Amino acid sequence: MKKELIALALKILSCSQKELAAKLNVSPTQITKWKHGEYMSTDMETKIRTMLHIGEMDPAFILMAGDLENSIKWDTLIHFLAEMAEFNAETGYETYPLLDELEILSHNIFSIMNSIGVSIPRTFPADLEFDYEEADDDKIEQIYDNPYVNIIYDIFISLNNVYAFYAAYIEEIIENDDLDLYGTQADNIEPCLIDIAATKIEVDKKIAPQFTQFRQSIEKNYLDWLTFVKEKAIQARVPLRAEILDLVYKSSDELRDSAEAESLGFNSDRIHPDIYMNELLTGMRAIHQVLPFIMKKMGIYEEFQLDNSVLNIRGN
Repeated sequence: MKKELIALALKILSCSQKELAAKLNVSPTQITKWKHGEYMSTDMETKIRTMLHIGEMDPAFILMAGDLENSIKWDTLIHFLAEMAEFNAETGYETYPLLDELEILSHNIFSIMNSIGVSIPRTFPADLEFDYEEADDDKIEQIYDNPYVNIIYDIFISLNNVYAFYAAYIEEIIENDDLDLYGTQADNIEPCLIDIAATKIEVDKKIAPQFTQFRQSIEKNYLDWLTFVKEKAIQARVPLRAEILDLVYKSSDELRDSAEAESLGFNSDRIHPDIYMNELLTGMRAIHQVLPFIMKKMGIYEEFQLDNSVLNIRGN
C-alpha cells in the first residue's frame, strides 16, 4: 500500500519525485525506496494522507478508480450493492465480508474487475450518480441495467452463498487446533472467498474478456488449498460433513442450498464418506498386518491360495 500511496501522491500533486521529496522533507532516494515497498512510518503515512485529503481510503483503489472523486462515488455504489446483497441473503448465515469491517471490499471488487478484463470507465457513469438513500424503488431498479452494477451485484450474491458454505462446513476445520493449519496455505481460503465467488457468475465475455483465465487460475488455487486441508483433516480423523471441494465444483445456487440445509439442522448427523473410507482403509491395513501372523500360527500360511472368483459380487 505504501508504494501505491506514493504513486497516488505523484499523480494528485502532479509533481516529480524530487518535488515530492521536497514537500515531505526527505531525500529523492527515500521516495524511490518507498515506491519499491520499503517501510514507511505511520507519521509519514498520515502526513501524506493529510496532504492528499484522502483520509483512510485505499490509495490503490483510488488509482484504479481514476481519481479521488470517482473513487468516492464507486465506493458509495459498491457498499450500497453490498448492503442490498447481504439483505437478500437466503442461506441462514451472515456474509461478514459484505459488512466490510476491514474496508477492503471496494479494492477487492476493482481488483477482480481488472483481472477479468473489465474496462472501468475513468468517469463515474452518469446513470449511477444519485443519492441511493433517498431514491425511490423505481430509481434503484434502473441501476441494474448498468453492466458494471450487474457484475458487482452478482459477485455479492454469489459471495453470500460461497461464504455460507465456507461458514457451514470449512471454517471449523481450518480453526481446528489439532490440524495446526495456521501459517499454511489454508490461510488463503477465507480472504479469497470473493474471488472464488466471482468465478461462479454469468458474465458477457465481451465485457470481461479475461474471465475464463481468471476462473481457471482461482479454481486451481482453491483446489490446491482445499485438498491440502482435506488431507490434513482425514489424516487427523477429523470428520468432514460435506465434500469441501464442492466450494470449487458446485454452482453458487447449489452451495446456497447446501449451506441452508446445514443452518436448518438437516445435516446434523451426516458425515462425509471420506471418513468412512478412511476407517475402512485403516481396518484393511490392520488385517494385512495381523492375518499372516494368524495363518502362520494355524500352519496354513504356505498352502493358502486366494480364490478371486468368490470375490466377484456379480457371481459366475
